[in-house]
Amino acid sequence: MQQGLDDELYNQVQSYVTNDAFTAREKLAIEFAEQFAIDHRMIDDAMFDRLKEHFSDQEILELTSTAAFCLGFGRAFQVLDIDVDFDVLWSREPAQD
Repeated sequence: MQQGLDDELYNQVQSYVTNDAFTAREKLAIEFAEQFAIDHRMIDDAMFDRLKEHFSDQEILELTSTAAFCLGFGRAFQVLDIDVDFDVLWSREPAQD
C-alpha cells in the first residue's frame, strides 16, 4: 500500500485550502504544520480542539514532533548553507529577494 503524497499532490500543497484533493484531516495537518513553521506562538486551544476532532493524542504528538524535526533540519541546512534542489515558499511567507 502506498502512503504519503505522490509528486502531483505534493506540488499542490500550497493550494491546500481550496484543493479538494486533500481530505479535511490532511488540510488540518497542513494548516497546523504551516502555522508551526510560521508563527508557532499563535497555535492556541482552538487549534488543538480542531486537531482533536480528527487526530488522537498520539497522532497530535507525532504531527508536532514531525513538524519540529523537519523545521529544525530545514533551519540547520540554511545555517550551514547546504543547497537544496528547490525553493520553498510558504503560502503566507513573503518572497525573498
